[in-house]
Amino acid sequence: MNLLLQAYDVLLWAGLLKGLQLALWPRLRPALGDLAYPAAYPASLLIFALATWYCGLLRVPVALALLVFLGLGVYGIRRGEYRLRELRGLLAWDAVFLVGFLFALSVRFANPVINYYSEQYMNHAFLASVIREPVVPPLDPWFSGGHLTVYYYLGHWLMGSLAIVTDIPSEVAFNLVPATVYGTAFVTLYALATLFLRRWRWLPLAVLLLVPPSVPWLLAAGGDLYSALQDTNWIIAGARFEFPVFSLLLGNVHAFEMAAFNQVFLIFLLGFAWLRWSGLDTRGRAGLALLVALSIGSMPLLSSWDALVYGPVVAVFLLGLFLRERDCSTLAAAVAIPATAFAIYLPYYLALEPAGIGGIGTGFPPTDPLAFLAVWGGFLLIVYLAVARDVWRSPFLAAVAVLPLAAGYVALGIVAVPLAYLLLRRERSFADLLCIAGLAVLGLCEVFYLKELLSGDYSRFNTIFKFYFDAWILLGTGALLLAGGWLSARRPVLPEAARKGAAVVAAAALIAAPAALEVDIGRGLLGIEYPPAGYGTLDGLAYLEATRPGEAAAIAFLRTLDGGHVLVEAENGDYRYYSRVSSFTGIPTILGQTGHELTWRGNGAWYAERPADIRAIYEDPERTLALMAKYNATLLYVGEPERERYDVRLPESGLVPVYDRDGVRIFAPEGQPL
Repeated sequence: MNLLLQAYDVLLWAGLLKGLQLALWPRLRPALGDLAYPAAYPASLLIFALATWYCGLLRVPVALALLVFLGLGVYGIRRGEYRLRELRGLLAWDAVFLVGFLFALSVRFANPVINYYSEQYMNHAFLASVIREPVVPPLDPWFSGGHLTVYYYLGHWLMGSLAIVTDIPSEVAFNLVPATVYGTAFVTLYALATLFLRRWRWLPLAVLLLVPPSVPWLLAAGGDLYSALQDTNWIIAGARFEFPVFSLLLGNVHAFEMAAFNQVFLIFLLGFAWLRWSGLDTRGRAGLALLVALSIGSMPLLSSWDALVYGPVVAVFLLGLFLRERDCSTLAAAVAIPATAFAIYLPYYLALEPAGIGGIGTGFPPTDPLAFLAVWGGFLLIVYLAVARDVWRSPFLAAVAVLPLAAGYVALGIVAVPLAYLLLRRERSFADLLCIAGLAVLGLCEVFYLKELLSGDYSRFNTIFKFYFDAWILLGTGALLLAGGWLSARRPVLPEAARKGAAVVAAAALIAAPAALEVDIGRGLLGIEYPPAGYGTLDGLAYLEATRPGEAAAIAFLRTLDGGHVLVEAENGDYRYYSRVSSFTGIPTILGQTGHELTWRGNGAWYAERPADIRAIYEDPERTLALMAKYNATLLYVGEPERERYDVRLPESGLVPVYDRDGVRIFAPEGQPL
């Protein structure tokens, strides 16, 4: 795909995001007032996800969801709510969005590859499946006949729906997703900072850009960027740790990464309620309550791990809000928010088939305190400074750390001290509340973990992986708000004009940095040989044309076929050049990456049956057609991986070649329409 066409895709995608935001903005003003404009960015995405999801559930075109926003826009125009002079004054919010959007786009332009080294195959498979057949529940591309009722998929659904209405192919949309998340999160964090800071409002945005202390430490010790990031990724024994900018560089487009914008949006809504709930009228309170319900209600479908963190956070927050206000409308909101949050996606829960979590475990060995500080030392330093006066006044309370320290849980003791002081403060700021939530998550991760397929030394792998990401957002945002408050209280060194100029230079430098520094995470971190070096594109599958031209042409052919097909391709575990055809096309296959399906579906009869049947399809010509019929398979793919994996012997009759070029052959049963 040429760069001019990609530029057109970027403009079309960004134009759609802007159109959705602008259509919704006036309707948010009764609840959010002067901050309705930036909040409309994340809110419009969640409403678009909800509207398109119900379109998919009812089996009608997802593009019909645009009628909702068209109606809102027309209604706003008729009421004279789009005044050019006012819109000009709001352009600064769009600039903040664009900085985040273009920065993430620049990172992905330099690192576009969709490959098997991480979970890019899985996430592109989900995205391609949604685009190919936008139905709810979406088809599982790695388990023919199955649906994604075993996994949270709303982020893939949302981004796939955006791709559908813009007609942007999945391999480009894949690399537009991080830009969407970063742009939306940037503008929302800036809105949050506007609530609480007079100056230094850009500082909370750094939660999406900062790296743990281990990264500069490892760089100073003589390592390169890639080894520093990789070592940090695995610094917690038996677990994996990702922070936002690492996830961006890695480019997985995982569910929890896409859901980050909603985390930030919910934090903003809670901050807004904390500060301005008392001044809202009944209509404003109802609107704000609906937005909170929309955000928390979308969380289980975007990333269920987020819901496990923010569900209790919202419950405690609503209780505290009611105890502060003690009026009927606050009580009504506290009751209506969880009920509405559950009701808006009720069909999702009715179809849900969870198989991954087997309870709560305890007794895992404590985290190495040095590794813990290598991750959290920066934010913890800010929090400890925030409670320093409290420690001076009541030093006895620090004894809360004695018990965990005696038990060997040093990291838990480190967390317990500031947590205790923040909890016992008579008056707490909203930044304090965020720090309390983040510290509580870290403390709970030291004691408990969710039991999954992984066991032994890796029992809490996903607990750390997912909950640490949430803790980074909560604790990081709270700590940076605290730091911003301290800096705002100081007299500015530079005049206002110089500060604005510095902000423009910093934004330009941020956007240009990935290209200027020639950051090649794909080659450096993942070892992907992507010829030629330094080649920039947003097409995540362009490398196939250079490395496997025969496969690239076959994939292009398959993507011209209408929906309704089921594909047979080789199965050979996870994180290899297998399951690639279903991933690249979205056409369901009999079995894709086995480890992922085992996590989602549990160890059933399929675990032995499906791999054996796939082998028999390729190696036993007398059973090929019968087994294809068993899975309603309409296409049989034979490429180099299939010939390496199996002794391919196909029946002499009953199969018709529909594609035969450059070492790839694709067959269909006789009489099968394409």
